[in-house]
Amino acid sequence: MSGPERIRAYLFASGLDALGDHIPVIEKSIHDLIGQLNTPMDVSVDSLYRYPVPRLSEDGACSLIDELDPVPYDLARTLGGESEASTRKLKLLNIVVTRLSLMTGADWVGLYQRRAVHEGEALVKLAYRGRPSRAEFPLTEAFAQSSTNSRVGLDGMALVIDDVAKHTAGGGGFYVCDDQVQSEMCLPLFDEAGRTIGIIDAEAQPLSFFNAERQCVLVAAAMVAPALLP
Repeated sequence: MSGPERIRAYLFASGLDALGDHIPVIEKSIHDLIGQLNTPMDVSVDSLYRYPVPRLSEDGACSLIDELDPVPYDLARTLGGESEASTRKLKLLNIVVTRLSLMTGADWVGLYQRRAVHEGEALVKLAYRGRPSRAEFPLTEAFAQSSTNSRVGLDGMALVIDDVAKHTAGGGGFYVCDDQVQSEMCLPLFDEAGRTIGIIDAEAQPLSFFNAERQCVLVAAAMVAPALLP
């Protein structure tokens, strides 16, 4: 399957057919992202595996904004320990989210992988740029009622929200880690068999932030990232 055919297949599977006229732009963004993967990254191994997270409410249903948990989230527990291979891939994923932040101007960008956790399956955050946020999003229908991430992780269909207030007023789910966010785009990551193996989530404070140009950059990342997952 050629590059344009792969892009068209992704757009169809994720419900982003409206970007069909932008395939050359997406293809260029893919090449640009891949070209950045050799960028040196001066980052400690500890910071790749451990990051701050907000405290959760007693029932675990929501984050307590601006109140950090004293214990950072430890990816090593989820990934089965630290290894040279995982460290290399986490560095690459951090390059991807850094480039996405720069290329889109979004206030927050995160990349998650579908993983087995102690209570079943969840989307686990592997790399991000922006405010500390929840590390695991349960992949259950109940949690998806209030979470874009979980909804996209379950359904494999991208969501673009131009106005969070209108979205939630109409019954749509949205998990608040930053109460200033008004726009969001969340996209699935697929494996070669078409299964949803993760997501990319991007958020911004302005309304209607994720125009076609920014969507193309995020689609490009969603097509590059699966090969970089640990």
